[in-house]
Amino acid sequence: MSVTAIVVAVVCVLVVGWIVRRVLAQREVREKSIEPEALYALLQAKQILLYDVRQPLDFLAHPEIIPGAMRIAPKNIADETAHFSRDQNSVIYCTGGDDETSQMVLGKARALNFTRVKLLRGGLAAWKEKGFPVEAYTESFHLDTAK
Repeated sequence: MSVTAIVVAVVCVLVVGWIVRRVLAQREVREKSIEPEALYALLQAKQILLYDVRQPLDFLAHPEIIPGAMRIAPKNIADETAHFSRDQNSVIYCTGGDDETSQMVLGKARALNFTRVKLLRGGLAAWKEKGFPVEAYTESFHLDTAK
């Protein structure tokens, strides 16, 4: 077998592996998602905890939050959730639906043994498109900047 054939085979295996990981990650996000209407009903019934995990720059562009949500900076998830119950029904959201931050935070939540976490499908944008309420976010926050 030539070196070229081996290199081609290795590249093919790497590409297929990447595709499989991507498909599995997308499937997990779909399975762990909740529609805005379902979240609204759960919030009305006070049966869920809601966490806004948008990046600080997202707050500059959209300084609003879903009523009842707690803001947690993505980089502080482990520290700020150390005292949280790991089996509480909860939802996290970012700005949009395919936001990599949502996938990263879902991975962190899983790594921290949260067992009942879902993502808001479409994020804050989908929530607002459905006409559900938002309120001004007035808390101070810090931009993550290099020192």
